Amino acid sequence: MPIESIHNTLQDLKKTLARHNYAYYVLDTPEMSDAQYDLLYQQLLQTEKAHPELITADSPSQRVGDQPLGHFQSVKHAVPMFSLENAFIQDDLVDFERKVNDKLVAEKVTEELPIAYAAEPKMDGLAINIRYESGKLVQAATRGDGSVGEDVTHNIRTIRSVPLELLGEGWPSVLEVRGEIFMSKAVFNQLNEISLQKAEKPFANPRNAAAGTLRQLDPKIASQRQLSLYLYGWGEISNDWSLPALYHKTIEQFKVWGLPTNPDAKVVYGAKGMADYYDQLQAKRKDLPYEIDGIVYKVDVLAYHSKLGFTTKAPRWAIARKFPAEEVWTELLDIEIQVGRTGALTPVARLRPVNVAGVMVANATLHNMDEIERKDVRIGDTVIVRRAGDVIPEVVGPVLSKREASSVRLFNMPSRCPECDSAVIKEHDKAVYRCTGGLFCPAQRKRALQHFVSRKAFDIQGLGDKLINQLADLNMVHHPDDLFSLTIESLSGLDRMAEKSAFKVISAIQAAKETTLARFIYALGIPEVGEVTAKHLANHFITLDNIQSADKDALLDVSDVGEIVAENIVTFFQQPHNQEVINGLIAAGIHWPTPQAQNRAIDSPFAGKVVVLTGSLMQISREDAKQLLEGLGAKVTGSVSAKTDYVIAGEKAGSKLTKAESLGIPVLSEQEWIEMSGVTNG
Repeated sequence: MPIESIHNTLQDLKKTLARHNYAYYVLDTPEMSDAQYDLLYQQLLQTEKAHPELITADSPSQRVGDQPLGHFQSVKHAVPMFSLENAFIQDDLVDFERKVNDKLVAEKVTEELPIAYAAEPKMDGLAINIRYESGKLVQAATRGDGSVGEDVTHNIRTIRSVPLELLGEGWPSVLEVRGEIFMSKAVFNQLNEISLQKAEKPFANPRNAAAGTLRQLDPKIASQRQLSLYLYGWGEISNDWSLPALYHKTIEQFKVWGLPTNPDAKVVYGAKGMADYYDQLQAKRKDLPYEIDGIVYKVDVLAYHSKLGFTTKAPRWAIARKFPAEEVWTELLDIEIQVGRTGALTPVARLRPVNVAGVMVANATLHNMDEIERKDVRIGDTVIVRRAGDVIPEVVGPVLSKREASSVRLFNMPSRCPECDSAVIKEHDKAVYRCTGGLFCPAQRKRALQHFVSRKAFDIQGLGDKLINQLADLNMVHHPDDLFSLTIESLSGLDRMAEKSAFKVISAIQAAKETTLARFIYALGIPEVGEVTAKHLANHFITLDNIQSADKDALLDVSDVGEIVAENIVTFFQQPHNQEVINGLIAAGIHWPTPQAQNRAIDSPFAGKVVVLTGSLMQISREDAKQLLEGLGAKVTGSVSAKTDYVIAGEKAGSKLTKAESLGIPVLSEQEWIEMSGVTNG
């Protein structure tokens, strides 16, 4: 057979299979049996196998995918992908409609009320932008941060409801369509059954399953998991096609070109129409073949969109009405502690597994000890569990009617960290309990390392977050002192780390051994000890030994150190694990020149005085004034208290001046302070 005839046969097969996919997945009206489809598909495969030079990207055979990707590429959206404002009650929709009407009136738009809105289910999935050029699918990207997403074209091509080439004719040369990638309930249940049979961890819900599938580097995995798509909008469209006047007509045109749209979408009128549609969809929510978490309403007349405009985050012509949180009862089996990246201890409820809003929930947050006490939640209670959208499930409270008379509170926050056995402290005036083993605690490892190498700390070039995470995940680095034991050989064996790059990183690590005491203190990550406080500590105590041995009273003599900071410093250096890491750093060769002690004028009227600066100074900058006062022996603080000796008030002084006057603290004008200091102006 001539090659031209074979090419024509392939084109006919592709068009027939594309029409069937459209009828089956988009129209839900199959035109042939599965057996007939399989026969045509096999004919396509055999023809392409015999003539591989005729295989094109829009062939149905290419949906299975090729070789796995090494990593995801970033994609900058031609048109940003905005989020939507949320409405939680009907009054929010009434308020939304009022704002729309008021804005259109102000723009002198004449429109018969009520306004028409295109309404559609809010799919519980992932937003996607799919780009067609000359009718062919060329790129698909996730929403990302709204401006930049990830290229997932390889996985989008595997979705049978997504045409590889647009049907019909008349489409623009560039068309970006936007929609929601989701996994149907039936496919999700089947996927989890297979996972359980393989003794693998099941997915928590269809959204997580869809997200996990879309982020697979191997498209063959995505092909097996049968994702779906419904469109809800568009991005860039070339000027060779004119948009219809109405939003819903535009979506209908996309459907004509073979793109899948939600069959439950409809046009409604005014706040009452929005409310009626909400009630109808909520009533059938459990029977839908997919998960939804609300409804989206958009002004139907596209010309009004430009009149209504955008806020910094969302369009003013659209809103999402969220469904209320679903609540269930289950048994609280235990309360365990999780240690976060910052060392904060969070109590977590271990529950008898229960389905909440379509998700099997076995754990829920209890927030903190104050919340446990306020709600009077006890181990063994029957508790109310709530999940709203993507929010982490939480324990609302106990069902007191189900509580045993003999029930007693069995839970208290631990005094030692369950991860590293360091002391646990409760932060002043906060509900947070925190592990004090910041340099040692495994739960805080990555954050501690990232802070240690940051620009204002040891400033180690080349040790970015990705490399730090990799080193921690491979257990090559546990604590900051381990960084100085790394070698070119150990680094060059890592992914995307050649010998030249490894040499640069090791050189930077070695160069960082020469630092300053202030940088060293800051790098330790002591809670509330920032760059300025670290500098004050170094200048005041001169040596590391002096800082480590200082008690609370001695620390309070340091400028910028208050009660809480002093306690944090004492507690930090009291932890044996932290001392181990510090000793390891010194043993690794970390060193610094001795800071020069600041000369303080002992005969100054400000020597030993606590001074607060407030308002705008006209003759000297605030920073220069602060340094000058410290040179005169003053301790400059940021808040007024009974311990304050002077307040220096510049122009437009506010609450600090008021408080000083109420406490009877001497207040000096800028000129009075300068004269007292004996400073020559100019």
